Amino acid sequence: MAQSPTRSTGFSGSSQAATGRAYPNGNPALGYNPPGVRNTDSAVPLHRSKPVMHDYACDGPAAGSLSFRWTYGSNVAAKNRDPRVQVVQYNEDTFVLRQNACVHWEAPFTYLLFGNKGALLIDTGATANAAHYPLRQTVDAIIARWAKARGRSKVPLTVALTSAEDIAQNQGLVQFADRPDTTIVPKPLALMQKAYGIANWPSGTGRIDLGDRVITVIPTPGTHKDGVSFYDPYCDLLFTGDLLFPGKINIGNDTDFVASLERLKAFAAANPVKWLLGGHIEMMFVPGKYYPRFATFKPYERVLEMTPNLIDEALEAARAVQGKDMMLIRPDFVLFNGVSPDQRTPIWPEGVPNIRAPHPF
Repeated sequence: MAQSPTRSTGFSGSSQAATGRAYPNGNPALGYNPPGVRNTDSAVPLHRSKPVMHDYACDGPAAGSLSFRWTYGSNVAAKNRDPRVQVVQYNEDTFVLRQNACVHWEAPFTYLLFGNKGALLIDTGATANAAHYPLRQTVDAIIARWAKARGRSKVPLTVALTSAEDIAQNQGLVQFADRPDTTIVPKPLALMQKAYGIANWPSGTGRIDLGDRVITVIPTPGTHKDGVSFYDPYCDLLFTGDLLFPGKINIGNDTDFVASLERLKAFAAANPVKWLLGGHIEMMFVPGKYYPRFATFKPYERVLEMTPNLIDEALEAARAVQGKDMMLIRPDFVLFNGVSPDQRTPIWPEGVPNIRAPHPF
């Protein structure tokens, strides 16, 4: 004789335990699931009469997670089978994308932010060929899914660069040249300054309004003449590109570099900053050690995010190398001023633990 599934009331605190029957999704006899109830996605009704508007004003940074591991390439790039573009959803309106290190060794990051009136893509990676690096295809898929959840027929996209001079971040721009509903911030400095509404370069600031999520554009030359950083007041994130990231920072003009870090320090003092997010990771998880150029296998990387107090440390280090042709190792970054990015030093800096890094093979 077939027996009805039962559950032990001794191990369950639910009211359903008393019925003596097991209903994995609830007992309809108890009235918790009346007829006509519909499912929802992200607490937003699937059937809506108008687009969903999001409130980007919040007390403190919007919640988000970076608790994951980035793909780290392979010794033999041709055998790598990881996604060519890794996509991580920081929160419902913020995405972090990384180019596969086996497609390009610099493995740059790009960032996709959404507002009520449009989206912003910060940087475009190091490879133009969409067959090798399908950035536009990936971005289009994210936008289409986001638009469906928010009930929108189209989402205008703005594509901006932390530096048009930075080859590792501007090559994918050509993939968006013919994209509908897309604004590409022009590369020439004067036109870029006008597009952002920066009255005075580099002391002023500009803005990109995504619809109730207004991104501040901060001129930060130093590694590049046209360098800018972007600040998102919704998540309290500061996107610093090549100016400050966990890696080998090649200073183009040390006077501008110091001034830009001073500008960022003042900005961070006046505005809450949760994380600095740069354009690359080159440091290992042990202090002061980094991967060489052209490495496509980086299994022991440092995390991407940097705390805002590192602006002070970078400023102190920048002042130490100003006017000198030298490299300076710090735990979370290395400065190269007037020397080759392959420069080495026999001098290990005082105060930085000299830990032997694991061999990646």
